[in-house]
Amino acid sequence: METSPITGSNRVRLDQPRTARPGLLTLPSYDPEAFGVLSERIARFLGTGRFIVWMTVVIVVWVLWNTMLPPAARFDEYPFIFLTLVLSLQASYAAPLILLAQNRQDNRDRVNMEQDRARSDRNIADTEYLAREVAALRHGLGEVATRDFIRSELQSLLKEIDERRDAAESL
Repeated sequence: METSPITGSNRVRLDQPRTARPGLLTLPSYDPEAFGVLSERIARFLGTGRFIVWMTVVIVVWVLWNTMLPPAARFDEYPFIFLTLVLSLQASYAAPLILLAQNRQDNRDRVNMEQDRARSDRNIADTEYLAREVAALRHGLGEVATRDFIRSELQSLLKEIDERRDAAESL
């Protein structure tokens, strides 16, 4: 707020946008693209053999720790309720991340299919144009005198000249 020089009162300026005031209801902002890229990286890792090996190692160590060590060092007794909670938490985060990565991949696939369809349409149009051009060239070549045609015409003219010369000599 600014103090008006005329009235001396604090008034809101209506010619400028309000700035956001930090408050309890202000949510943190995030970059959806960066979040999507991160989720794809996580989803790709979750789909590897390396993840399965590491997860198996963690579970085996967890179970061995909580069964073989002295009771004072154990933190999750036999029914392994805390292990179940951790695995459920991991699964509850993994599923949406995998779905988000699949949605992003579907969007990319859709764009690629549209581009492929447009490229295919252009190729079909180019092929049809070239087919018309080849047909026009063939049609044009049908009207053009070929070497064989010219040779046959010259031979017939030579025969006619020879016949006229023979006829002129016999007179």
